[in-house]
Amino acid sequence: MSDVETLAYAKDVAAKLRAQVARRVVGQTDAVEQLLVALFCNGHALSIGVPGLAKTLLISTLAEAMQLDFARIQFTPDMMPGDVTGSEILEEDRVTGHRSYRFMKGPVFTNILLADELNRTPPKTQAALLQAMAERQVSTAGQTRALPQPFLVLATQNPIEQHGTYPLPEAQLDRFMLAVHVDYPNHDEEVEIVRRTTAGPLPNIVPVLTQADVLRIQALVRQVPVADHLVSYAVGLCRATRPQDEACPAALKPLIDFGASPRASQALILGAKARAVLDGRATPERADVDQMATPVLAHRVVPSFRAEGMDARELIERLLAARR
Repeated sequence: MSDVETLAYAKDVAAKLRAQVARRVVGQTDAVEQLLVALFCNGHALSIGVPGLAKTLLISTLAEAMQLDFARIQFTPDMMPGDVTGSEILEEDRVTGHRSYRFMKGPVFTNILLADELNRTPPKTQAALLQAMAERQVSTAGQTRALPQPFLVLATQNPIEQHGTYPLPEAQLDRFMLAVHVDYPNHDEEVEIVRRTTAGPLPNIVPVLTQADVLRIQALVRQVPVADHLVSYAVGLCRATRPQDEACPAALKPLIDFGASPRASQALILGAKARAVLDGRATPERADVDQMATPVLAHRVVPSFRAEGMDARELIERLLAARR
């Protein structure tokens, strides 16, 4: 299949994925689009929203619509790193009596890992997932084991309940390509949600994408050409989030403690490429970068106490307005 054919196929299969997700999840079009971007960029995504907004259902439905291995971890305060990565168990041969260790793979050995309520597990267990996210491999019992390809962590986090939670460190937040904020549905959407969920079982999902298809589209996203001025614009956006940088608007400098790393610049361009591919376009535009700015930058920007309750998303919107 040529690149042109793959581009057309990617647009078609993205439409089919949206249709399959819409059979179970009402609305949330922005969240669906951002998860598709993460998928085709081979990047991890953190889904943030209050309970009851179908964060878990959205991710599990998307995984079901693809012929990929899927695993779910419900994180709890008593989980250990081995519960994520796996561990060695001692086995005895009943005939010879010989004992030996065998590695039992953990749920991280999958294509799509749903890390439910990731901030409920302690830092040492979060750290076990960090290597998998960063290097797509895990080190256990003195050996390094590669994870299947593709490997994506789609995590959920409750932003309002702090009791019994462990805030994700900045190093781990930076490993998430996107932070997908799931908001309340509008009135009509909520009416439809109630109708669907109180009438009978949820509809079955038909897989529309294979593992080979995902890898081929991910490779195509990397090959999409980007104009130099667009790369410069994306880098300028990231630098403008750093209060010590001259690119940061004077009005925002006192409102930000820490800005986005160069990894955010990479994510902006990759995300813009993926948006173009999803739309069947051969190259991204400035609007693609602007659309990716909030999900890419907001979880990487730390507001200062002078922001007076203003969250990072509002700061990014101000930044975009200042650069228009």
